[in-house]
Amino acid sequence: MNWIASTVSLLALGTGTLFYAWRGHVSGELAMARFFRMYRPNRQDHPFAFYFYLGLLIVVGTVEIVWGILIFFGLLRPLPWR
Repeated sequence: MNWIASTVSLLALGTGTLFYAWRGHVSGELAMARFFRMYRPNRQDHPFAFYFYLGLLIVVGTVEIVWGILIFFGLLRPLPWR
């Protein structure tokens, strides 16, 4: 039954990451921490950083969702919960 927890957690993380990326794309600003300080790259002031982090968030969210789906179908082993 490890696969249920792995699937649910990865799908939730992936959905949350993609939702965060979508909200950042709509608002034009991403909020993140850099060296324990707030860092807010936006489209107007830092377009390269904004699109780099936005692309990174989209890729990570998609990978988490695909990983969870592959665990659900039994093509990958579940995460080792201890």
